[in-house]
Amino acid sequence: MSLEQDVAAARRAVDALENACTPLARHFGDTVDARRLRIDVARLRDDLALLCGGARTALDVPSPSAVVWDDGYDPGPGGSSRTFR
Repeated sequence: MSLEQDVAAARRAVDALENACTPLARHFGDTVDARRLRIDVARLRDDLALLCGGARTALDVPSPSAVVWDDGYDPGPGGSSRTFR
């Protein structure tokens, strides 16, 4: 299957899960567990959108994350002048 077909199948599965969970959650009213179930289904939909909405990258190409996510600490050429005992 192509990526588009897999994404469509996953979205249909999330729709089916939501259709199955919505009537079930109504039996329990506005309880913590029913709210959590609704939130979890919504999170699945959001995660699928995030996963499929991002640009695809090659697996063998290293990302520049080490440069982008540096901690910002630059001791300079001489390092830190602090001494630890």
